[in-house]
Amino acid sequence: MGSVTATVSIRQQRGALVEDRDWITVPVDLLQSACSWRTFRWYKGQKHYSGTYWSATMRDHVIYESRLELSRLLFADFDPSVRGIVAQPFLLKTVLEGKVRRHIPDYLLLTGQVPVVVDVKPLHRLSQPEVAFTFDWTRRAVESRGWKYEVWSEPPAVELENIRFLAGYRRDWLFSAGVLEELRDADLDGLLLGQVTGCLPSRPESQVRAAVHHLLWTQALVTELDRPLGPSHILRRAA
Repeated sequence: MGSVTATVSIRQQRGALVEDRDWITVPVDLLQSACSWRTFRWYKGQKHYSGTYWSATMRDHVIYESRLELSRLLFADFDPSVRGIVAQPFLLKTVLEGKVRRHIPDYLLLTGQVPVVVDVKPLHRLSQPEVAFTFDWTRRAVESRGWKYEVWSEPPAVELENIRFLAGYRRDWLFSAGVLEELRDADLDGLLLGQVTGCLPSRPESQVRAAVHHLLWTQALVTELDRPLGPSHILRRAA
């Protein structure tokens, strides 16, 4: 199927609306500055857990409407190519089969390459006709301007838990600048994670261990994340 002609509306600060702009020509800067289209709500019996996550990428809080959305948010915050994250960034609208169709994607990721529009949905729901139809026309609209569209479902459980653990070390101001500098200068390539505290004998082990986890979060150091993080993991310097 071909491309889709769509319009886009965004919310700005203080509730101002920019409505029905042409999707193909709307500036990226305008979309990047958007406020979330919806605000999350709490109510008794709610099936999803909504909340806010402090993003190291944004240096600010970003909302999520489910635990699965939070998982995608963690992966985005961990990804060094992502430079901006907007939750529920805009309302897309098109006319298909004689009906007006509307959709609010979950995230807009600004990267070093092309922007990525993300929809988060549990795997078991992707085959539902309404979901499949909405994601199909959204994909065609997004890709019509050369952007990437992603439908994101449950990630590998071990990788998620490792990234969730490292996210506890994402706040850079909590770490000694001196320890971080010494670790960056040290020869850690090929060292086991369990050995790293011994490479700075003049520093408290707890500070060194925490700082290494921060460097793993920023990916100044990398290691395999497809098994539970532990002392036998081999550290490598980022390429």
